Amino acid sequence: MVDRRPLMAESRFNHDYEAEPLLIENSGGDDGPRQPDKISYEDALKTIGYGKFHVLLLALCGWAVSSDAIEVLSVSFMLPSAQCDLHLTSADKGLLNAIIFVGMMVGGYFWGSLADKIGRRTVLMGSLTVNGLGGLVSSTSQVFWLFLIMRFISGVGVGGSIPVIFSYFTEFLPKFRRGAMISALATFWMMGNIIAAGLAWLVIPHSTLGYFSPDFKYNSWRIFIAICTFPSLSSAFFFMFMPESPKFYLTHHKEALAVDSLMTVHKINHGNKPFQVPGLILTTEKEEVVAEDVNTSSCVANMQNLFHQTKELFGKSLRRTTIIMIIINFTLSFGYYGLWMWFPEIFARVEKYGGSPCDHTVVNTTGTNETEVCNPIPNDWVFFEGFMTALSNLPGNLFTIFLMDKLGRKPLLATSMVLSGVTVFLLPVVKTKIGNLLISCAFGAISTVGWNSLDVLQAELFPTAVRSTAFGLQSGVGRIAAITGNMVFGALVDIHCAIPMIMVAVLLTIGGLSAIKLPNTTGKDIH
Repeated sequence: MVDRRPLMAESRFNHDYEAEPLLIENSGGDDGPRQPDKISYEDALKTIGYGKFHVLLLALCGWAVSSDAIEVLSVSFMLPSAQCDLHLTSADKGLLNAIIFVGMMVGGYFWGSLADKIGRRTVLMGSLTVNGLGGLVSSTSQVFWLFLIMRFISGVGVGGSIPVIFSYFTEFLPKFRRGAMISALATFWMMGNIIAAGLAWLVIPHSTLGYFSPDFKYNSWRIFIAICTFPSLSSAFFFMFMPESPKFYLTHHKEALAVDSLMTVHKINHGNKPFQVPGLILTTEKEEVVAEDVNTSSCVANMQNLFHQTKELFGKSLRRTTIIMIIINFTLSFGYYGLWMWFPEIFARVEKYGGSPCDHTVVNTTGTNETEVCNPIPNDWVFFEGFMTALSNLPGNLFTIFLMDKLGRKPLLATSMVLSGVTVFLLPVVKTKIGNLLISCAFGAISTVGWNSLDVLQAELFPTAVRSTAFGLQSGVGRIAAITGNMVFGALVDIHCAIPMIMVAVLLTIGGLSAIKLPNTTGKDIH
């Protein structure tokens, strides 16, 4: 229903960036109020509807999300095999697991702010290219320090694409499809996890595959790393043919370009049917101020823009939401990535020693005793466990797709995090490799519900003008947590792995309880 309130001047500090549709009184006749020549953005999305474009959008953005998952998780699958070639200790493995998150932390904040300034599509193409090239060069690295640097560069690319993909995707969606579609997009992380695990299972065990010389070795785990870069590079290429976000254009006072983007969506959805969006509501005063500097490319201007957007996130209207989301992102990322990146190593230890993964203290050396602890190619059971744990994400993803809009984001997030903490607490207790696999799969299925709920909340809680910056900030916090979690595991796993696991269980529970304080966004317009 059209809101018939008169147009009011909006404060530049008002975060409700959606102006109301206008009804302009006809002052010279008796015909009553005439229909507006501009409609709101949400009404425009509703008019265009849901069709082929949105399926294409889901496929491409999903492939990009999968590429990020593959790049992040591929390292954990190659660590047991790379141990000999790169002379890795447990601390080195923790650093390798953590370094990509260092890059993601840097990239997420930088790229996210840049996407709010120059556009979503351009940043996606750039960040996905950096991701792919960094991973490709890392596969040729023969020494630990060079491999570490290239994984950092790859992480910078991953950190840019993750927050921007969700902003870009969300801004094309009508609100009645938003929850289910964002949940569907989040499932592609599971797809990337499964692809990475499957490729590891198919490629790495072939120890004779590759090129070998006294000075250069390109063996099976390096080939696996190289193959894992294809999704990101192909995603960057296909984004060249996609339109820019109309919501981004509207926020930057470019209504004509916004209408052109919507017209592209309409044409793909409806062919030659008439396009019935005559114009969009003018941007607010605040958005016009942002638009004045949109073409400024100096480093100082970019830093000022970043500072301004970050300040908005901690302003009166958004402060509480921002802080709670920081707590949730930290606890979930510490728990999930701190444990998930170590699953292949845990599986290898269970297979080698039996019993609980915490029953044995492993002294990991790189000196004269290296041959005693170095197992270049783990057996098939280890890769099977990794694949099944990745596949365990499927039930959680299906659950959120069908029930996200019915049960609500907040209840699902809180419940998932608390139950995930319970499963982690049980992990050191199980004594068989089957029990270890079942608990790991339960953790994968339950934690996925939390991640999908968090993705939807992050897309809906923050206004358009600061949405990508908010994603970048929250992602940066998550990367710090992932770095900390992996370093903690690397330092403590050889002492007693129950210690970091109990830490994970407690933090997940704290994050779940914090989620109860978030506002409800189910069925509401995005700003």
